Amino acid sequence: MSMVLEILHAEDNFHLELPVYTNGISCGMPNPQYESIAGKMDMNKKLIQNPLTTFYARVSGQSMIDDGIDDGDLLVIDRSLEPEDGKIAVCFIDGEFTCKRIKLKRDGIWLMPANVDYRPIHISEESNFQIWGIVTHVIKSF
Repeated sequence: MSMVLEILHAEDNFHLELPVYTNGISCGMPNPQYESIAGKMDMNKKLIQNPLTTFYARVSGQSMIDDGIDDGDLLVIDRSLEPEDGKIAVCFIDGEFTCKRIKLKRDGIWLMPANVDYRPIHISEESNFQIWGIVTHVIKSF
């Protein structure tokens, strides 16, 4: 259930604009078309909407692999966003951190894994539970 939460604060005090090419990169047959630069993009601006409430955390575990979140990935998490049904959240429950999809049902809140090898977690009134933030982006490591 748990993941170690390695918190890294989002730095937004510098700008780094890199070129963005107009044509997509072919993942099928190679495309010999000429590529031209469409402009520049700053990933801080793209990934971080609320710098004061955004942080990063590295994933440890396999419970969300069917949602494309793998061990070692870096999550971009925004604490200012409201938790909603279906959103992926980083939660603190009974002394441990976990990343799961929020499911609101008649019988309460459920934290849903995206891997059949893991069971959903029901949040009871006795649970020490807090939503730390909503996952806005997943940065993959290869």
